Amino acid sequence: MRPRAERGSAIPASLDDVISLVRARGAAAQLCVIRNGRVILDQSFGCRPDALFLLFSAGKPFTAMLVHLLADRGLVNLDDPVAQYWPEFGHNGKQAITVRHVLQHRSGIPVARNLVADALSATSWHRSVRAVERARPAFPPGQVPAYHILSYGFILGELVQRVTGAELRSVLRTELLDPYGLADTHLGLPAPLWQRHVPVRAAGPGGRQLLFNRRHVRQAVIPAATISSTARDLARFYQMLIRGGELDGVRVLTPAAIATARQPSSDGQIDQFLHRPIRWSQGLQLGGPAPGAARPQPMGSRSNPDTFGHNGSNCCIGWADPARDLVFAYLTNQLTASIEGSPHQSQVSDALLAACP
Repeated sequence: MRPRAERGSAIPASLDDVISLVRARGAAAQLCVIRNGRVILDQSFGCRPDALFLLFSAGKPFTAMLVHLLADRGLVNLDDPVAQYWPEFGHNGKQAITVRHVLQHRSGIPVARNLVADALSATSWHRSVRAVERARPAFPPGQVPAYHILSYGFILGELVQRVTGAELRSVLRTELLDPYGLADTHLGLPAPLWQRHVPVRAAGPGGRQLLFNRRHVRQAVIPAATISSTARDLARFYQMLIRGGELDGVRVLTPAAIATARQPSSDGQIDQFLHRPIRWSQGLQLGGPAPGAARPQPMGSRSNPDTFGHNGSNCCIGWADPARDLVFAYLTNQLTASIEGSPHQSQVSDALLAACP
């Protein structure tokens, strides 16, 4: 099948290396590339064009930007303690943790209990939130980055619910997704759309494959893990961010809110949960040369320092490069160890950057 772009447009031959790398992987996948405001590539591999992929952590920026939207409207102050809006959160040494600390992965709560216990209870909002309330910081709040793998979504999500008085899924849909026309993006896959989901696969037997192919997991509200979307929707989300909050004549987020979200918060520090240096902003991962020798940068070794986006389990990624006016979304169903998945993402991103200097 010949890749497609906007109607009447040809696919640049320079993107052949990108397409070849994706095809060689042999996984179900979607690619969407936007350059200078035009879709120059929108292609599905081994799946229907409207297939819905599980984004894993590549969906985290949706909740983060919703918090920035509330802050922009004066409903939340990023430097206020989370406990100011959610009193029960302030127990066990967490009273000084601010909203900004959470956005930066610096609250000291990478997990509420341990990763296995958090994963087993993740489909229950009540149990997950209660676990966060009982948690003690593993690191001094605000001091070091420590990736919040699941706690990120539950802390920010419950904050949104406390501030708005509405369920997170409803607020996300009403305030962000619907206004921007992101109709194929869902926090928890709706039952009528189940036939469009792409099952996760792993190179070998593994608990993550079994866990994330369970229907009740894919349909659960787990803000840090269970957003399903298409590459085109994810690319449009980043196109909105790169345009300062405007998409198809609609503006919800302001340029100031997006500028705040893009401010670096960690540049070369070792993340105490991932045990490698990560460039974090206030809810996004940042590009630029990967800190540390020979470490793959999922956004590409040639990426600019002001590139922003988010990786998801080394199988899904979205990013935007303002200097190149370039947006990229690459979704696959192939779960791998980071030692394999991250270099592949880096290779694909580098091939795109070479094609779009």
